[in-house]
Amino acid sequence: MNEAIVTENLTKVFGNFTAVNELNLRIEHGVCVGFLGPNGAGKTTTIKILTSMLRATNGNAYIEGVDVGINPKEALGRVGSVVETPEFYPYLTPVETLTYLGKIRGIASNQLLERIEHVIGEVKLQDWKDKRIGKFSKGMKQRLAIAQALLHEPPILILDEPTTGLDPRGMVEVREIIKLLKTEGRTIFMSSHLLFEVQEVCDKVAMINKGQLLTYDEIEKLANLAEVVKVEVQILSPITPEQVKAIQDFNSVKNLVVYQPHLFVVELEGREPEKAELLANIQNVEGISVTSFRAVGTALENLYMSMISDSI
Repeated sequence: MNEAIVTENLTKVFGNFTAVNELNLRIEHGVCVGFLGPNGAGKTTTIKILTSMLRATNGNAYIEGVDVGINPKEALGRVGSVVETPEFYPYLTPVETLTYLGKIRGIASNQLLERIEHVIGEVKLQDWKDKRIGKFSKGMKQRLAIAQALLHEPPILILDEPTTGLDPRGMVEVREIIKLLKTEGRTIFMSSHLLFEVQEVCDKVAMINKGQLLTYDEIEKLANLAEVVKVEVQILSPITPEQVKAIQDFNSVKNLVVYQPHLFVVELEGREPEKAELLANIQNVEGISVTSFRAVGTALENLYMSMISDSI
């Protein structure tokens, strides 16, 4: 088994609810993978199984070929993780906290101080390393959580929605750190429900819904699979029911939603030629004068929404 992370028919059942349903996923070494899905899709449950916080009902999970269920200590020695909201003793400093955690992990004293300085630099907390954590923002605590995950030099980093609950500045700071860690050749597996975040940071995407894998591929390839685009159209006069019906009858139009009397969005099956044809057809509808015509959303967003809808 050459992959960094593997799940085979991974299943987790809570009473009558199946959170993860025969999930099969193989993640190569050295890639940054976005684990994408709506809230309740099974992302956190999968990550908790991979990090030995939960036991699978059926199936297996492997970290670099080591079965997490059978040899959790060996498997987790290869992983750094941040799962759920990090909490630290508020009266300790980052250096004190990382020293304590490093000793628990068994890092040799003659190496520990060097490792602490290195990871604090990686997460850009040098100016705060001797300040009490109780004074930290959520974003700074999240960066410290990533530092502790890196302390033992793991080849694999698992992050569960690392920017959730952060303000815009904190989100940017955490994403920049993840981009930096990518350049070091680590395997990064990060869950998210934010499409723009995954597109900005990750190389590949694993889409999940209702505990099942929908697709796993490179972002560019998935974006090219998108067959439905959304076009926002603004017009001079309020749209009438007759005009709505005329546009809905055009070739390639899948749906039309009126948001305001002068604004509507068309779901169109196709790409640039179909968009050009749509614009020409709308302009030929009696009584319509187009003032604005633009695509909204990204190809990945459209594919994601299509796949999530199909899986419901």
